[in-house]
Amino acid sequence: MTLASRLAAVALASLLATGTAFAQTAAPAAKTDTAATADKKAPKERSAESLECSKQADAKGLHGKERKKFRSECIKSAKAGTAAPAADKK
Repeated sequence: MTLASRLAAVALASLLATGTAFAQTAAPAAKTDTAATADKKAPKERSAESLECSKQADAKGLHGKERKKFRSECIKSAKAGTAAPAADKK
């Protein structure tokens, strides 16, 4: 391999490596309305039903999709006025 072909290979490799840095898009501009962003950052208050269902899910050791499904059913049943959701289907 000659010196010229080595230099060409190095130049091509560096061009490919730095090309992705130039392809990145700029971050979107920040909104100037601080009141609206303050509302979005404030944590939402959770209902008593939601907190109770979270405690039940924790007690059962549920995680992921199972936890989400359990909490959804639990909250629906709590708001409907029934005692507890259906038993866990494990």
